[in-house]
Amino acid sequence: MYVVILAGGGGTRLWPLSRRDRPKPFLPLIGRQTLFQRTVARVRPLVGDEGIYVVTERRHEPLALEQAPGLRPDHVLAEPIGRNTAPAIALATLAIDRPVGETMVVLPADAWVEDDDAFRAALRAAADGDGLAGGALGLEAPLVTLGVRPDRPETGYGYLVPRPDREVAHGTVTARVLDAFVEKPDAARAAALLTVPGAAWNAGMFAWRRRAILAALERYAPDVLDGVRLALMSAGAAEQGGVLDGDEAARRYAALRSVSIDYAVMEPAAADGTVVMASLDAGWSDVGNWRAVLDLQRSLGAAAEPVPGPAPRSPSGTTSATGTGDAAGEASARRPGTAIDVGSRDILVRSVGGRLVATVGLSDTIVIDTPDALLVCAADHAQDVRQIVERLREAGETEQL
Repeated sequence: MYVVILAGGGGTRLWPLSRRDRPKPFLPLIGRQTLFQRTVARVRPLVGDEGIYVVTERRHEPLALEQAPGLRPDHVLAEPIGRNTAPAIALATLAIDRPVGETMVVLPADAWVEDDDAFRAALRAAADGDGLAGGALGLEAPLVTLGVRPDRPETGYGYLVPRPDREVAHGTVTARVLDAFVEKPDAARAAALLTVPGAAWNAGMFAWRRRAILAALERYAPDVLDGVRLALMSAGAAEQGGVLDGDEAARRYAALRSVSIDYAVMEPAAADGTVVMASLDAGWSDVGNWRAVLDLQRSLGAAAEPVPGPAPRSPSGTTSATGTGDAAGEASARRPGTAIDVGSRDILVRSVGGRLVATVGLSDTIVIDTPDALLVCAADHAQDVRQIVERLREAGETEQL
């Protein structure tokens, strides 16, 4: 087994702290460690540093190496430009020289997992030795996806819907043949999905034999696979690892179709009955917006507060206040601000703008203060923050992105 960590994405719903130069995976949103650092630490006991690979944009390669000192530089695959998860996974599949029968685990760098031991047990069941990826439920080489049992209707996540008649217990997980992927539903559909036996949130985590994902990409997304192969050949890598150096390789990679692995491969593979869903019960969140950060800090209490001490480069330093108005600071390359609250409840304040941020009598409110942008947002509208980013981009106001 080896692990590929996808450290990309814009994190636009976490603006103005998440920016192009330091996106969501490289921010310490909960506690001192960044989500990327927590992901690396979580899988290190399973595969060691030799078994950890990272796919990220070239401009973020220094961040990955800085935040994970044990990571081998030649295990970081730098994309000239991010082209979504299908090209990133195709790049890892072709460029990482591992046996075709070995199991590749693919994880996002920016998810929160509360119970690391339960998470590792689920990965072992899915990938290690005679794990599900080696053959399950009558499938010789299934594509395995991890699904999180929903505890509420949620319109911000995609859903996985299994077939009701094909299920087996394997290690610590329950495995089911997947019937369909459901895109982020409206409120009524999300409520209805709670009643579907076995339906789960799509965590974007996968396990498969290298030969299985190669065959799936060849069948369902040959343009992506061939495009990545040509880009590697242009760089002189020719499936032997290394980054996509050179103008021609960059041009070819940038011309790839920007498409998610769910849409390009997993949805049609599920329709063909070759995807197995393994249950994951480890306290998962995709930390997709500021409301999710507020909810996590409220549930974790003091353990979630930022810890004083050195922090990565700006704009990741934070000061926060939640619920009770208690605040804790974290050093930053820029002068951190301070937060004072009187009589508020269920609020999240992050201040790296060097100013005092005072709040009085608020409830369910997000306040994010940075040197060049201030966000004040009702917590139940946190999904809409991405619209601010879209408007700034449309207006050509790129300095704040």
